[in-house]
Amino acid sequence: MATVKKQAKKNETKTQILLVDDHPVVRDGLTAIINHQRDLNVCGGADDAHHALKAISELKPDIVVVDISLKNSDGIELTKSIKAQYPKLRVLVLSVHDESIYAERALRAGARAYLMKEVVSENIVNAIRTVLKGEIYVSNTISKKFLQEIAGDKAATIKTPVENLSDREFEIFLLIGEGYKASQIAKRLHLSVKTIETYRARLKEKLNLADANELLQYSIKWAKNKDK
Repeated sequence: MATVKKQAKKNETKTQILLVDDHPVVRDGLTAIINHQRDLNVCGGADDAHHALKAISELKPDIVVVDISLKNSDGIELTKSIKAQYPKLRVLVLSVHDESIYAERALRAGARAYLMKEVVSENIVNAIRTVLKGEIYVSNTISKKFLQEIAGDKAATIKTPVENLSDREFEIFLLIGEGYKASQIAKRLHLSVKTIETYRARLKEKLNLADANELLQYSIKWAKNKDK
């Protein structure tokens, strides 16, 4: 799917928003909610990182709303690319995934908001307005967790082995759990098979797993339960 065509008459007084999600029905739903606001306008959409970056260049949005799970790409890595090329462009990340695992990664990547899709219809406009004011938008649960960490709450700072993985390690871990082979992961991430094997060895070490089979079983189990 190519990017959604630029609207013929763009109202320059409105905040322009680009939607990046590989589900057309989600983009359509968000468009209806956002365009209902007098000062907000969805200027286009994309379903993967390539088309998203192309759309940003062409449409010059004020805000980009990015889903973590994209067609042939990853929303966290896309957020990093956006911030590297357009440092002032605001990014909001949406996901069905557990916020306790993904919110911090999204913010570290440069996002200004993390919003669970299960509550997006009620909160997307508020999240956009919060970000426009220069503030960060996260749920009360995540906000409380961050404050506890700042205050030195040891219980809040303890992380699981999976949470301690780097973003790239975590991405490869998830792809293993989704059934991708080393050669497929290498092609998807534009890396060599040797590099993927190095990451696999690192994952076994960090997760204290004996062999490749344990890594596969653990990643499959984790992938199945991460959103429950």
